Amino acid sequence: MAKPFGSTSIAVREAEPEPFYRQLFARSGFGFAALDADGRIIDANASLLRAFGVASFADLPPFTDCVSPKDRPAIAFAMRPHLAEQAPWEVRLLRTDGSEFWVLASFIEPPALPGEALSPAMIVQTIDVDERKRNALELAERESRWNHALESAGQGVWDHDFARGDLFYSRQWRTIRGLRPDDPIDTSLDTWIQTVHPDDRAHVLAEIAKQESGEASFNVFSYRERHKDGHWIWIESRGAVVEYGPDGKPSRIAGTDTDITEHKEAEERLAQMSRRLELALDISRIGVFEINLKTSDVRWDDRMIGIYGLDGDPDSETWERALHPDDRLKATMTVADGIFRGQDFVNEFRIIRGDGEIRHVRGRAAPYVDLTGVPRLIGANWDVTDDVRLQEELKRAKNLAEARNDELEAARARIEYTALHDHLTGLPNRRYLDATIQAAAKEAQETGSRLAVLHIDLDRFKEINDTLGHLAGDQMLVHAAGLLNALKGPDDFVARIGGDEFVFLSTGSGGRNLATLAEAIVDAMRKPVTFNGHICRFGASVGIASLSGAAIDAKQLLVNADLALYRAKNRGRSRHEFFTSDFQAQIIVNKQTADEILSGIEQRRFLPYYQPQFCARTLDIVGVETLARWDHPTRGILAPDAFLKIAEDLDCVATIDRIVLEQSLADFARWEAQGLGIAKISANVSSKRLHDPELARSLRTLDIRPKSLSFELLESIFLDDCDRTVLENLSEMRRLGIDIEIDDFGTGHASIVSLMKLSPRRLKIDRQLVKPVSRSPGQRKLVATIVEIGRSLNIEVVAEGVETPAHVAIMRDLGCDILQGYALARPMPADAIPDFVQRQEWRSQAGTVRDLQNEVRRAIIR
Repeated sequence: MAKPFGSTSIAVREAEPEPFYRQLFARSGFGFAALDADGRIIDANASLLRAFGVASFADLPPFTDCVSPKDRPAIAFAMRPHLAEQAPWEVRLLRTDGSEFWVLASFIEPPALPGEALSPAMIVQTIDVDERKRNALELAERESRWNHALESAGQGVWDHDFARGDLFYSRQWRTIRGLRPDDPIDTSLDTWIQTVHPDDRAHVLAEIAKQESGEASFNVFSYRERHKDGHWIWIESRGAVVEYGPDGKPSRIAGTDTDITEHKEAEERLAQMSRRLELALDISRIGVFEINLKTSDVRWDDRMIGIYGLDGDPDSETWERALHPDDRLKATMTVADGIFRGQDFVNEFRIIRGDGEIRHVRGRAAPYVDLTGVPRLIGANWDVTDDVRLQEELKRAKNLAEARNDELEAARARIEYTALHDHLTGLPNRRYLDATIQAAAKEAQETGSRLAVLHIDLDRFKEINDTLGHLAGDQMLVHAAGLLNALKGPDDFVARIGGDEFVFLSTGSGGRNLATLAEAIVDAMRKPVTFNGHICRFGASVGIASLSGAAIDAKQLLVNADLALYRAKNRGRSRHEFFTSDFQAQIIVNKQTADEILSGIEQRRFLPYYQPQFCARTLDIVGVETLARWDHPTRGILAPDAFLKIAEDLDCVATIDRIVLEQSLADFARWEAQGLGIAKISANVSSKRLHDPELARSLRTLDIRPKSLSFELLESIFLDDCDRTVLENLSEMRRLGIDIEIDDFGTGHASIVSLMKLSPRRLKIDRQLVKPVSRSPGQRKLVATIVEIGRSLNIEVVAEGVETPAHVAIMRDLGCDILQGYALARPMPADAIPDFVQRQEWRSQAGTVRDLQNEVRRAIIR
């Protein structure tokens, strides 16, 4: 007689047939359970009972209670009536001891079979996947922890599977470069290498080649790559060969990229700090030492070795051997006590140098434990022999003064004099001046008198120093001090405040004429001085500031005089300038203008205006000259004379030039598309810009069609004496197809030889030569000569400043190729060019042929 499979306690009537599903249960290695309509387990096979760890299904609760609470919502859905065919569910079952295990559960509603009284409402089949699932979860957890660790460490993962053509880049890899997760990545090497800094490309390609060829199975290198927003970032790339192909070459390489920009910047800051520290130590002549207290190894820098007068490297006993016998015990006890207490300490002792000289040395040291746990002592020594001798001298002076009070007073006076006077000229120094001007200011505030400061700076003093030596320079300073003393009145004060600068302080309400005083100073300084048979000439620039009454501020008065001196130097030197309220207002205006210029650059408010250029014979437009303008938010369109000087002081002219040039190239491209027939544009290039080593690189980044752009160079650039940078920039312009024009010809320094050497495409006759041609035969001959020079050198001649119909006719008849001026067209914005070209109004403005001839005839008669 058979028993239900998996049950040892329920007997089956001998006559009762075994249900069909139970036969299936018994033959399966999977777990099976039969459920009634209420979800209770009414039968189960041995596989399921073993999984739950029970002997009978009667020991199990309803099936839903056998499921982990975490998965019961899913089970409720899976066991709903009239269930359609579905995939197995991955759920956790709950043993009676509370432990969980993973299974794949399938739910079946069996059909009622004829002749079977016992038919379950549902059959559950389970497959034990606990070990596989837990391994997968553990693997996922490890991968998650690894990914989180990489993300937290800022490392981006990359994986190049060449065999499968699969290139993977993690989210952090994209974040480092400023890319969004969905940004496309061009994985071709030729494209990617363009994002690498030009200085690093060869190095990066070499490192990649080493790894891809199998030369290096593991590789680490760093380089700079352009971030999405345009700045450069430092990246450290680590890569390792993961798989090799049949040919023995790497087929899969994976690794990480780390943003080390901050590390690199920190290294640079540390290097700068180290250089500054080294410089400070050199200047102060401080020697540094370090001792390994465990091994007694010592390290001295060169300054330390120099202090002790050694020829070779020091050892652990060098310092003690060098100590003066009378100081050895005290000095060594001080070191031992400091090490014992673990605190920094100061030491002072005498040494006997290698050359036998006795020197006084002061030191400071501190014990510490390094990162490896090794105790060390680090410190510094410096030679204080001069200080000690000074102190000894002061001490002797004090001792003598106690006996002889007069001598003490004299010594005090000498020390005070030294502290308050310049040792070279004998004049009061800056310290003395500060005290004096404060007292004078206070007195002037109380009395209502005037206080004036003349800040004097010697001109061409550096040339004397550089050519004849510092002795000559010192003699000139002494001479200048004597001149100022000679001009000083009874209430005046003269001080040397450093280098070749002096301050003349004039007090008193009546006072002297400051302009006369300043002229006297300038005239006196201008006279030649003889030194060792050499005639020395220098001058002086003077800045003057004065105030009276309660408004006096001593510090501000010095600042104002310094500003006035700056203006005097800028206006030609050997002169004087007063600080005025207008000057102060101008400083404020200049500051405001400077801020507005910088803001205008950021907002791209600098734009090109264009003045058309015309063929002298046909009056057809042959080109336009680009002129920089500033679209000021409140003052409207401004010409360069309103901002150029301040922009040069800000060193932003190159930026403005590039903005204007980029816009003019875009305008030119638009006119070409409109078919306006404008053949070229021209733009001015300053001397400073032409000397810029970055000019060529900047031009290469622009889309310039050959022969469509010409640069106008001022003749005053001294083309006869070009340096290497200028020649390289000119050569690069020609390689890019940019024509060269000489602007303002006839007013500068270019020679015929320089024209032949430079071979410009055009030269422009300056408007100062063009203006008088209508009334001066001599001027016409001069212009004709320039035209003839241009023709003989195959250089086109452009006449600018053509302002009347007579100018048009005369310059055409003299043989000029191109005309430019108000008679034909004024500068205009880009949007006005198309309409101007189409209307052709300049032809009528230039006058009829008869009008031109009559105008020329009248001009010749005059």
